[in-house]
Amino acid sequence: MAGNSDPLTPRAKLAVTAGKAVAAASRAAGRGSGSVIGGRVALRLDPDLLARLAQNLDVVLVSATNGKTTTTRLIAEALRAAGPVVSNALGANMPAGITSALAGGSDAKFGVIEVDEKYLAGVARDTDPKCIALLNLSRDQLDRAAETRMLAENWREGLAGSKAVVVANCDDPLVVWAASSSPNVIWVAAGQMWKDDAWSCPSCGGVMQRPGDDWFCGECGFRRPTPTWALSGDHVLDPHGSAWPIHLQLPGRANKANAASSAAVAAVFGVPPQVALERMYQVQAVAGRYDVVQFQNRDLRLLLAKNPAGWLETFSLIDPPPAPVILSVNARGADGTDTSWLWDVDYTRLTGHPIFVIGDRKLDLAVRLEVANQHFQVCDDLDQAVQMCPPGRIEVIANYTAFQDLRRRVGN
Repeated sequence: MAGNSDPLTPRAKLAVTAGKAVAAASRAAGRGSGSVIGGRVALRLDPDLLARLAQNLDVVLVSATNGKTTTTRLIAEALRAAGPVVSNALGANMPAGITSALAGGSDAKFGVIEVDEKYLAGVARDTDPKCIALLNLSRDQLDRAAETRMLAENWREGLAGSKAVVVANCDDPLVVWAASSSPNVIWVAAGQMWKDDAWSCPSCGGVMQRPGDDWFCGECGFRRPTPTWALSGDHVLDPHGSAWPIHLQLPGRANKANAASSAAVAAVFGVPPQVALERMYQVQAVAGRYDVVQFQNRDLRLLLAKNPAGWLETFSLIDPPPAPVILSVNARGADGTDTSWLWDVDYTRLTGHPIFVIGDRKLDLAVRLEVANQHFQVCDDLDQAVQMCPPGRIEVIANYTAFQDLRRRVGN
């Protein structure tokens, strides 16, 4: 395992050293963590560096549209029961960021790596993972991401014949279709709240039938596989039929689903569900998500939601009315510049909440809320929105760069 032999050539060592130096310079200049620019420099000096860094690790890859940062964190906590872990915990999930993260884990046994959906096949080729967790696929970053069926096809082709154990959500037809090319799949019934990207069969294009929690294509026979792991209320059911309680500090059904998938992954590495789930309780917040912070003598809970599926899950987390809600939406490069997805979100779920709107695209959001018959006020910035909020804990929901702006403003 790791540490038995040094896999790095002199060129690779130079690449790692140069990458770390550039990352440190970037941090010193106040330009973020430096992990991406450091990784880019390192890969330029040694294009095979990612494969070299991964070759002495047992690697887990985690990919999805929603929940991959949190699930990566939960799996990493669980696997620490069996040895040291290196992980890209802050979510830099493209090859440069992954390379940078692995370069910092020389004594690790496990590499737990979040991977952007578009890069999964390539990173799997480079890192020879022992396990790949596939959680969900839904529309996101509409101006540049391939539509979901194309992403699923990319996964399906990239994972065909893979030696990895694939842990996949059997409730998402796109994930099932993508995973079905793999010879070794463990199916987890993790649920799927957002169904609007899976009404047509990914296999033949026919209309998907969805009786209850089941699904199947009436035209080609493609159907939901039988799970061996399942989320059942506040418990994870394992393949032996035992129910293990989920105790998380993270809120919501979606995080219970993430814990169920994480327990299935941990079991691949010999960590029992009870141990895995107990360790997951340590996770309080993930890169600022779910943090409750004090700002202007008020409690603000910071929630990230980047796309329609994520907003739907987040609405299920918030305190009941009349808890005040601040919504912030940007459309910068990292968010995707197309905001038409706002029309796919059911904002009637916010009825009864005082709503305050901020962010670069607050007027786009205001138009959408107007059509949804919601009462809201447009504010200049977070400070003004907080001052206008009635009493109670404030729920702050933001998409990606808006969330980063908020964290900087509240000093989180």
